[in-house]
Amino acid sequence: MPVSSEIQSRALPDPAAMVTLIKPVTWFPPMWAYLCGAVAAGVDPAGQWGLVVLGVLLAGPIVCGMSQAANDWCDRHVDAINEPNRPIPSGRIPGRWGLWIALAMSGLSLLIGWQLGPWGFGATVFGVLAAWAYSAEPLRLKRSGILGPGLVGLSYETLPWFTGAAVLASGAPAVEVVIIAVLYGLGAHGIMTLNDFKALEGDRQTGVNSLPVTLGPERAARVACWVMAVPQVAVVALLLLWDRPFHALGVFAVLIGQGFAMRVMLRDPKERAPWYNGTGVLLYVSGMMIAAFALRGLT
Repeated sequence: MPVSSEIQSRALPDPAAMVTLIKPVTWFPPMWAYLCGAVAAGVDPAGQWGLVVLGVLLAGPIVCGMSQAANDWCDRHVDAINEPNRPIPSGRIPGRWGLWIALAMSGLSLLIGWQLGPWGFGATVFGVLAAWAYSAEPLRLKRSGILGPGLVGLSYETLPWFTGAAVLASGAPAVEVVIIAVLYGLGAHGIMTLNDFKALEGDRQTGVNSLPVTLGPERAARVACWVMAVPQVAVVALLLLWDRPFHALGVFAVLIGQGFAMRVMLRDPKERAPWYNGTGVLLYVSGMMIAAFALRGLT
């Protein structure tokens, strides 16, 4: 689609494009994970609601939004192939404005993270560094179909879960909380792999070795399903071991639901991966909260 002369001559970003750049649809997983951590901490939130709200905003609109802006800036050449109507390649965010927005939001992330105490600030520093390591040269970990989705999964699920628990507890979370948070972060590797399907052609042309590129859509989808399912099986086993049978049954039930959704998705992975990310993932994060309530009784 040709770019209009008005867009070509734009000096300032289009406000609507700036919202698109930070992708609000991606904010939910880390916000939800932070809430899971707050629940799992087992601490009465009375008097600490400010920390809960601030942490949720930090995890979603600020840090996650920053990571999306950084990724779009570093991926502007890939997006010119996959999604030429994205804000940067379309010219609606002109010049180096995409970079400036990402840098400004990185600074804002650190400023807000400082308000959450040493644990919150340390986690924010890690999150900001991880976002740039994923997208930017020379590291650009997204080139790896193993390291890239792994880093994002841990950053989207494990890190905010850990942070929510640490901030509410004013200290290191219990080992059980850390284990469950890590398992759900590892499982999110599969979610991130399915998310890579939408960029298959551009990734192939620009040397991004995502699993859909290296394995092909069908094999990559099967691998993603196993990667999502196995950690949840481990969560069920641990909840049974920790004498939380009803919570274990709840996580198992949502896993069975994901299994049915996976069967539908595997019939045509390239076309149905986005559908699964809107259905199966909802079940996945539901299991996270069930596990969080189970942990609340342990800590």
